[in-house]
Amino acid sequence: MIMSTITPLRLRMIEDMEGRRLSSATQRYHINSCTRFAVFLKRSPETATPDDVRRFQHHLSETGLSIITRNRIMGGVKFLVRVTLRRLDLANEIYHLAEPQKIPQVMSPDEVERLLAMVKTQKAHLLLSLAYGCGLRVGEVVKLKAGDIDSAQSIIRIVQAKGRKDRHVMLSKELLKQLRQWWTVRPTRYDAGVPTGERWLFPGTKPARPMTTRQFSRLFHQAAQTSGITKPVTPHTLRHSFATHLLERGVDIRHIQALLGHSKLETTARYTSVATGMIASIESPLDVLTKPRRKPRQRKKGHVSA
Repeated sequence: MIMSTITPLRLRMIEDMEGRRLSSATQRYHINSCTRFAVFLKRSPETATPDDVRRFQHHLSETGLSIITRNRIMGGVKFLVRVTLRRLDLANEIYHLAEPQKIPQVMSPDEVERLLAMVKTQKAHLLLSLAYGCGLRVGEVVKLKAGDIDSAQSIIRIVQAKGRKDRHVMLSKELLKQLRQWWTVRPTRYDAGVPTGERWLFPGTKPARPMTTRQFSRLFHQAAQTSGITKPVTPHTLRHSFATHLLERGVDIRHIQALLGHSKLETTARYTSVATGMIASIESPLDVLTKPRRKPRQRKKGHVSA
């Protein structure tokens, strides 16, 4: 199964992935992973043995790849051998490595304010404001359409996001104002024949396509550099900051879970570890020990209890 040509095995795997409605990104990752496995074997994975799978995993560990990358590669190989090839003897040799649990990187409210203040264009300001003000992923921001904005209910509809789920997020008055201003100057060269509600808020350079996430990332990093933010931030840091700042303001964690579109509360709960405002407000038991203690009240002489 060398992926330079479309082999019958590759076509079968694509059909299996499409039949299970895997996203295009996941399909791409799986195909690339199986290409890597085939290159390692120097023959078709159809002829692989359990020992081949063990040697491949050992090879990945020796290349210095991160645990996340190794798990992703083996996830693609596992789909091939378990679903397409139906080789459970090979699938049983694949193990999943425990991934390191890292604390999300967040910016302080002052840093977010400074970031937005240093943005050079109206478009960039709106893009970053949507990511932070609504907790949106980069891919969700660039794929917004005019019909997703519901000004009557003050909400934005996020359609078929990660996990093929729809959800609603809040639409602030400030964001609605920015959106209306942007709509008057937004590029319209590809609008002909497209219903108003289906038009991209941020059209790309190609017909029927929105701007790319790479363009968003470039605008973000330019603003971060200009504003003097030195910590290792990414566009996704705006989403992390949104959740953390809401938590610090006392918003119920289940409401934050719904806004972020998390299936599990445990995923949202990790923001409690970076909510520095909440952490700083917790009184240390050491402070309790060092506080002056109130002396017990002495009973007056002659007092008789009932």
